[in-house]
Amino acid sequence: MSIPNNPMKSAILDIAVQFPSKVLDNKELIKSYPDGDIELAARRCGVHRRYIASQDETALDLAFYACQKLMKRQPELQSTVDMLLFCTQTPDYRLPSNACVLHGKLGLPEKVGAFDMNLACSGFTYALGVSHGMIESGIARNVLIVTADTYSKYIHEQDRSTRILFGDGAAATWVGPGEEQSGIRDITWGTDGKLFHAFMIPAGACRNPSSAATREERIDKSGNVRTYENIHMDGKEILKFTFSKIPIEVRKILDRNALSIEEIDLFVFHQASSLVLDNLTQLLGLSPSKVFRNLDNIGNTVSASIPMGLCSAFEKGIISRGDQLLLCGFGAGLSWATVLLNF
Repeated sequence: MSIPNNPMKSAILDIAVQFPSKVLDNKELIKSYPDGDIELAARRCGVHRRYIASQDETALDLAFYACQKLMKRQPELQSTVDMLLFCTQTPDYRLPSNACVLHGKLGLPEKVGAFDMNLACSGFTYALGVSHGMIESGIARNVLIVTADTYSKYIHEQDRSTRILFGDGAAATWVGPGEEQSGIRDITWGTDGKLFHAFMIPAGACRNPSSAATREERIDKSGNVRTYENIHMDGKEILKFTFSKIPIEVRKILDRNALSIEEIDLFVFHQASSLVLDNLTQLLGLSPSKVFRNLDNIGNTVSASIPMGLCSAFEKGIISRGDQLLLCGFGAGLSWATVLLNF
């Protein structure tokens, strides 16, 4: 394929989201942890209800319905999509990739490339970077980014530290040719792999295969129960990383584009927790009205949190086409990516 002399601008053209039908609110969690201070934990993390996938419902199922919604609104996408990029850490199978399975379920043309990205909360902003590069180089013209996770399947029922925080869901995002007043302007990203242990599932894959020992329940000093095949989160290390790294990254992308904080219409951070959003707002000197939040009713939805935020902000009239936005995802890896765009 020939590469165009004039790079094509890429932009977010539409987003559709899908949640499971089951809702878990904090009243129900209080019943599960009568001796735990759920109300205090809820105030810190800012989540009051979240959607939870049923036992036979996967991230791929949620992604399929999100894509169906998107293609119903945008019927031309079915035949014009060039690449399907599926970002998840909760795939249906060890192999093949979710992207290939979803390609078949959607009945996409054989010309469409498909692959998975194993990233969490930075996944959407990373995927925008990959899509942007494909479109600008001419490798693809229309990219379908699917971000979907069902972390509830990795969380022990007696681990209130993570169960209160995470919710399940999916988003399907169409990235394609942008117009003059819209498009992705700049992207920065990075990784600190030395801190990979701060958020991980220690066992169940090739390095530490599943066994009776890895499935043994253990209780931490806070009373949370988990096995080595459940999510382990070092909250203090994650917070330290976020507050030291993310403000620097935000200022970096603004400085290299000669922009001030005041010129950004809305900041859409990964919806990690209220504690994280409160501190980022303060550390960057942002007006709270310019920092989008929606985690109170859906929880931390991992790779889908930023596109869900964009979709909600647009539907509520908080943002309009042409607004200048800054998106920032950060989390497991530890990894981060920041995107400057006109919506």
